Amino acid sequence: SSDLVVREEGGERVMQSMTWGFPVRLKTMAPTAKPKAVNKIADLEKRMWKRYAGNPRGRCLIPLTGFAEAEGPKGSMTRTWFKVKGQPIFAWAGLWSEDRQHGWGSVYSGVMTDCNEAIRPIHNRMPVLLMPEDYDRWLHGSFEDAVSFQQRCSPDDLIEITRTDELWVKRKP
Repeated sequence: SSDLVVREEGGERVMQSMTWGFPVRLKTMAPTAKPKAVNKIADLEKRMWKRYAGNPRGRCLIPLTGFAEAEGPKGSMTRTWFKVKGQPIFAWAGLWSEDRQHGWGSVYSGVMTDCNEAIRPIHNRMPVLLMPEDYDRWLHGSFEDAVSFQQRCSPDDLIEITRTDELWVKRKP
């Protein structure tokens, strides 16, 4: 899917349409298999991600109004939404790149962290959430700054939870 992502170019923030997921070819894949899209980044210190996270040019802001996780028993999981209180739009820390090898164009992925106590009953991970005062440090800071965002925990009272009856996986008619 294609989404709008904010990145910097020449000292200006620009909004650009990008493809969600970095294309990755696993050693176990057949040579003819198409790459797998990696949508979530678990560890910025892994070699694959360090080259993007280590250079502020490879970082971006993913604007969100909310994010969802699956909740409930397998086969009948429902969509549970999370929003940031008082922030109608907030940002998820992301990395982006130009994919010339597979022809995917501009691609991005979101950085994940351990969940806070508000989300723990539903999921053990959550996006690295950035508040407006964090944007400059994420986009311009050192590699250590980027890693520190992944290591910090979002305050529990920041999260607003809305449970729905909407099925996580749509059943085929």
